[in-house]
Amino acid sequence: MLFSRANTELVPPDRALGGRADYTFAVPDVSAVSGNPIKPPFPAELQTALFGLGCFWGAEEIFWQTPGVWTTAVGYTGGYTPHPNYEEVCSGQTGHTEAVLVVYDPDQVSYEQLVAV
Repeated sequence: MLFSRANTELVPPDRALGGRADYTFAVPDVSAVSGNPIKPPFPAELQTALFGLGCFWGAEEIFWQTPGVWTTAVGYTGGYTPHPNYEEVCSGQTGHTEAVLVVYDPDQVSYEQLVAV
């Protein structure tokens, strides 16, 4: 898709897919990788960052390997459709982007270092 002419405009709110009242999947309490919680509240000494990087699976795996990262979670951010699923987000009709939540210890890794990952 390097030279594709994909639409780069966001869907207007009134044309976004309707979505649903709840998630279409179970959201686990802890990360299968770190064993730490993926939902707040997080320990007070930690900070959070949210990265919209396109495909979240590859990006999340890179953060797993970064010293100072306590836990990660993937999902969708922005957008208008309540609780969209993967296919809906990929359709471009929700206004969302794939994102990675990174919970990290700022004494071990800085935000600037995470951005450089």
